[in-house]
Amino acid sequence: MKKQKVRYYVEYTDDFEIARDQEYKIPDSYEYIRRKPSERFLSGLIYSLAVIFGYPFCKLVLHTKYKNRKAFRKVKGDGAFIFANHTQPVGDVFLPALACFPRRIYTVVSPANFTIPVIGKVLPYLGALPVSDSLKGMKNFGNAIDTRIGEGKIITIYPEAHVWEYCTQIRPFPSASFRYAVKLSKPVFAMTVTYQKRRFSKKPRTTVYIDGPFYPDKSLTPRQQAEDLHKKVYDRMLSRSRHSNYSYIKYEKKTD
Repeated sequence: MKKQKVRYYVEYTDDFEIARDQEYKIPDSYEYIRRKPSERFLSGLIYSLAVIFGYPFCKLVLHTKYKNRKAFRKVKGDGAFIFANHTQPVGDVFLPALACFPRRIYTVVSPANFTIPVIGKVLPYLGALPVSDSLKGMKNFGNAIDTRIGEGKIITIYPEAHVWEYCTQIRPFPSASFRYAVKLSKPVFAMTVTYQKRRFSKKPRTTVYIDGPFYPDKSLTPRQQAEDLHKKVYDRMLSRSRHSNYSYIKYEKKTD
């Protein structure tokens, strides 16, 4: 019998998926919103092709089932945020898009993803919103979120930040991830990816749970609102993660 794969970590911020340039930074001149007709056409085309490819990939490779996709109907036409655990290097591009279909999503990503061969070139057309570390860049990033939410789009955030493939635990993440939902007074959803044993395969079945919407509590201060949303989403993801009954890859903390 093949021995189970084990990955050892020191901190929850350890990265097991290394891009070509982990230190790559988005220039301040980066265009988050593409306005040219040719760019908008290309974006629509590439996104549509990604969804077409993503369906059989999620169905046949990840063996995905969704629970409670109808929750998104409660915010029909309104902008919203999805917070999801980060467990698939490729699948996490498609899972929220298929969960929300036919609505379009935009995804907050690390700039390092732009250095991945081929994929990095098409990320802007797939709706990637790279985080910046400069004041001007963060202003442009925030304006892009404001614009997309104002258009009634859904923005996906992976608050754990780093991909831990097939991880069945929910890693800690900061309440600061919810500041845009608080600022814009928009609902948030928890999307929890879980894994179950399949009878005749080592690869697990993927079950995705959708919970929400959760709304900012306007009786609280902005910071308290973010903390309140964080608790509701984290607690729900933690609860849903207990539906995982199989670890295809086991993660263990280094003890030495």
